[in-house]
Amino acid sequence: MNTLIPTINKLQQILSTVAAESVHLPQIIGVGSQSSGKSSVLESIVGRDFLPRGPGIVTRRPLVLQLVNVASVEERKLAASGDTGIVPEEWGMFLHCKNKIFTDFDEIRQEIESETERTSGNNKGISPEPIHLRIYSSSVLNLTLIDLPGITKVPVGDQPADIEYQIREMLGMYMSNPNSLILAVTAANTDMATSEALKLARDVDPDGRRTLAVVTKLDLMDAGTDAMDVLTGRVIPVKLGIIGVVNRSQHDINVNKSIADAIQDEQSFLQKKYPSLANRNGTKYLSKTLNRLLMHHIRDCLPELKTRVNVLTAQYQSMLNSYGYPIEDHNATLLQIITKFATEYCNTIEGTARNIETSELCGGARICYIFHETFGRTLESIDPLTGLTTLDVLTAIRNATGPRPALFVPEVSFELLVKRQIKRLEEPGLRCVELVHEELQRIIQHCSTYNTR
Repeated sequence: MNTLIPTINKLQQILSTVAAESVHLPQIIGVGSQSSGKSSVLESIVGRDFLPRGPGIVTRRPLVLQLVNVASVEERKLAASGDTGIVPEEWGMFLHCKNKIFTDFDEIRQEIESETERTSGNNKGISPEPIHLRIYSSSVLNLTLIDLPGITKVPVGDQPADIEYQIREMLGMYMSNPNSLILAVTAANTDMATSEALKLARDVDPDGRRTLAVVTKLDLMDAGTDAMDVLTGRVIPVKLGIIGVVNRSQHDINVNKSIADAIQDEQSFLQKKYPSLANRNGTKYLSKTLNRLLMHHIRDCLPELKTRVNVLTAQYQSMLNSYGYPIEDHNATLLQIITKFATEYCNTIEGTARNIETSELCGGARICYIFHETFGRTLESIDPLTGLTTLDVLTAIRNATGPRPALFVPEVSFELLVKRQIKRLEEPGLRCVELVHEELQRIIQHCSTYNTR
């Protein structure tokens, strides 16, 4: 069971590399309104600060986050596989950065920001192209989470006017995956009945079998109120459960309060405010619950997933086999192809090709037809003396002889008159060249098709 999630992570990395989107892999999709605390929940699960922060919309590209538990030194050596010989305690790797290892989580944040700006601009635009990040640590549980842009209503900056529609389309694309679990994040200081995350989750998962609700910011509720009814499911029941968490405030972040201290304060707050529910809420319980739900969900989806992967493997293997054997000597193969093509081209013109057309003229026969029939009939229809009178001939001769009488027709006057008549053959001659050129191109296409069979 413990190897299920790492196996799915590896499969997801392979499918992302080959751009195969027809396989629906089990994964956890985090959705919620803008500034509802999705990114803070992810950071609490990881236990490190690594996500961009700021006012407004910060998550502008889907972040596929794979958490890999590496407890022993041997596992860390095998997973890191770096050339430095140094085995870090925890590190991150991006799919677009190949084998580069990030041991500083501030650098991970900077890389996420720069990669987001590369495709989404440096203002507030969004992009559906995901960023793949894998984090190895001994303090995390094996999980696959996807952090999506928060739901917004009004466009800001250089966002398009239909930004809300684009975000909903992106969320729908990920949430419609029947093998995904939906982590619907809602802030406790808002009305649960107006939760956009739960509404979207109910649209794609009406039975609620894939939805887990997370209520954030329990410590920011109005004085005299609590979330007891929400957490116990009396307001809106959720089949997989409702888990409350306490995020770090902006002040905590500014004073560099560690996530470990924040989790301890969270447990103290839950014990004080919700003593009967403290053991079923909090970040640690959320991590364990997500790990358990994902493993069981993978186990349920595994038979169908295995069948789909086997079918696709057979299809691509058949396609690969159709391309032939690998080429070892590229120069010899290229020379062989060119020689074969030239031979087939000459045979088509000479009429000795093995695949002679029987329905129409082609190759050398058609070129012969163009010269003798099409061009020949055009020449026969042209009167060589059109536009040339006896007076024109006499005038040209007299002008060429000057003051002396001539016994023979001067060569200058002959060339002058003949050039003018030959000029009339230019247009049909060019048309003949075009027809021959078109036929030569047809021969090239014909030979190319034959050689690729």
